[in-house]
Amino acid sequence: MSVRQAPAYQPAASAQHRDDDSDEEALANDYREQVGYQEGHQEDFDSAGGAQQDLHAQLQQAATPLEYGATLETKMQSYDSYCNLFHFILNSDGPVDIEVPSYFWAWDVIDEFIYQFNSFCSYRQKAALNQGSSNAIDEEELAVLRENPGTWGCYSVLNVLYSLIQRSQISEQLAAKKRGEDAAAYAGEYGNRSLYQMLGYFSIIGLLRVHCLLGDFSLALKTLDDIELNKKAMFARVMAANFTTYYYIGFSYMMMHRYADALRAFNHILIYVSRTKNFQKGAQYDSITKKNDQMYALVAICVAFYPTRLDDTIHTALKEKYGEQLTRIQRGGPEALPIFEELFRAACPKFISPTPPDFENPHLNPDPIEHQLNIFMNEVKNNMFTPTLRSYLKLYTTMDLTKLAGFLEVDSDTLRGWLLVNKQRSRQVRHSENGLLEGEVVNSSDLDYAMEGDLIHVSEAKVGRRLVDWYLRNLARTY
Repeated sequence: MSVRQAPAYQPAASAQHRDDDSDEEALANDYREQVGYQEGHQEDFDSAGGAQQDLHAQLQQAATPLEYGATLETKMQSYDSYCNLFHFILNSDGPVDIEVPSYFWAWDVIDEFIYQFNSFCSYRQKAALNQGSSNAIDEEELAVLRENPGTWGCYSVLNVLYSLIQRSQISEQLAAKKRGEDAAAYAGEYGNRSLYQMLGYFSIIGLLRVHCLLGDFSLALKTLDDIELNKKAMFARVMAANFTTYYYIGFSYMMMHRYADALRAFNHILIYVSRTKNFQKGAQYDSITKKNDQMYALVAICVAFYPTRLDDTIHTALKEKYGEQLTRIQRGGPEALPIFEELFRAACPKFISPTPPDFENPHLNPDPIEHQLNIFMNEVKNNMFTPTLRSYLKLYTTMDLTKLAGFLEVDSDTLRGWLLVNKQRSRQVRHSENGLLEGEVVNSSDLDYAMEGDLIHVSEAKVGRRLVDWYLRNLARTY
């Protein structure tokens, strides 16, 4: 998942944060500041001489999207260019003395770096799987891929991101800010420079994304422990970064079966986009609107697992985009399985493998997307009869297990398994404060039941009702 935009050097943002976060004019000003490209930045770069001018050119190139359909040679040259640039920034004798245009530029560098890494890994994986087929690439390119397993390697990309965070001491600065202390006191020689501070900050968002692409969803959320998720955060001032952050937070929560938290993340960013669509223009917003459908598909999945009331704007858009599919997956049953699979394929990130593929034994290379799909579909299969089960339980306060099994046309042992799974899934961790992995276990259902022998005792879940009330009160807020 990447929200790409045309490269440009935007004016530096004002240090003054707006107090009224709900004011749409403030949102409009933020956006105009981001996309209101001004002339003169390239002239400023060209006025520098010698090594400085060369470094400026490298920085500009690092934020520039790779052309569509670039050759394998170009992709590998781009990797070498990134390695040289980051090596110079991280390993020079002392901090690099250069002013960067704005944090929009810093986001573009990290975003493009990860996008090219993701694209190359997907390309290499398909090349290994398609050997001998009509879709196979030519032998020369296959030979190049075999001979260069370290190009765009997972270890090197993670090493860059972690090194930028460590060198800038951005985690220490953010933690100090949370405690109300002076962040500059923890910045050190490098962290006081805007180049390191901005790249380090967006490297944290980059780690969220990379760990999610690798399928480590808990570690993905853990990386954001030091970032405050509110509308005054640096990432929230960059539309593409804002959208990307909440997408990966929501998706990670969904894969960890924390559907209430996933919906909260998705709703936050979708409401923001809906409120700003009237005054946003350009290629960046066109790209984001295409990603909106993916986000709504994930909302449909979460609502099917965790029925809840949505914001009216989100509910209306969801019905327009996925009304029929939503109805079918909310009914559950075997006929819902292909709909779940279709929605997941359309909305999931382009997962990657942490290791290069085995070109000599293509059959041994697992497809990362298929692997994550299988994990997701196992969860769907375990819960596909939950809607039917709930519809019967709502009719009774006490019911015989054998009688209910007869209604559902299954044996008692199978029904007992369904009831246990449904009971376990109704207990979810809900985030309230501190790290995104932390939270309290609550009952997410409006029904509760207990089994005593072959009797099922059903009652209204008061905790579940309080959770819905809490969710509605906090829907308009951020984390």
